[in-house]
Amino acid sequence: ASTTKMIEKQFIEAKKKEFVIKEFIRKELGVGKISDIELERTPLGERIIIHSAKPGLIIGRRGEIIQKITSVVKEAFQLENPQVEILEVKEPEFDAHFIAEQIALSLERFGPLRFKAVAYRVLQRIIEAGALGAELRLSGRLPSERARSWRFAFGLLKKTGALSETVVNKAYATAQTKPGSVGIKVFIVPPTADIYEIREKEINKEILMEEVEDGGKEGKVEGVKEKKKLKKK
Repeated sequence: ASTTKMIEKQFIEAKKKEFVIKEFIRKELGVGKISDIELERTPLGERIIIHSAKPGLIIGRRGEIIQKITSVVKEAFQLENPQVEILEVKEPEFDAHFIAEQIALSLERFGPLRFKAVAYRVLQRIIEAGALGAELRLSGRLPSERARSWRFAFGLLKKTGALSETVVNKAYATAQTKPGSVGIKVFIVPPTADIYEIREKEINKEILMEEVEDGGKEGKVEGVKEKKKLKKK
């Protein structure tokens, strides 16, 4: 029993360290540049794989940014031989992590007053890329003295059950704006998802929005109340 507890403790500590390293790298590189980070332990040392739709911004001229990250991570976390690699995200419009970071970056840069325009532009890009469905949920002072939540969506989404875990790309991010923090949730069903009921009907590409309560109902976009169509500006 003691051996089992020791193994569990070591596993938990390793996961905590992995989380801290990932957050450290995200902070060092800045918002909007990273989709995902993987850590692998190999006989030659720790392998850190950074997925990004903008690899040039991470690599830097002559690779100086990568060299700096490698050096800082090695010293800060006592890693013996860290190897940092960059993998390009080929289809960023279907990558929920990248989309969430881009929304956060836009809200921080232009302010939360423009959240509707930001959400519409992002969903339009996802639609044009061919996704089967997507949903953005923004929560915070948008704009109001009280916290509010807004939902923007199109197509069909699987929010529960096994399919939600296998075909829906999900991500979360936070934008730090002057009025306060804005929570961002992104759900995307890529065109490669094999869902029978979606394949058998035409996808509704109309972008809909609604103000919702936290924990409000989710599911098919067609089922929401008080639909409001966003007009393209």
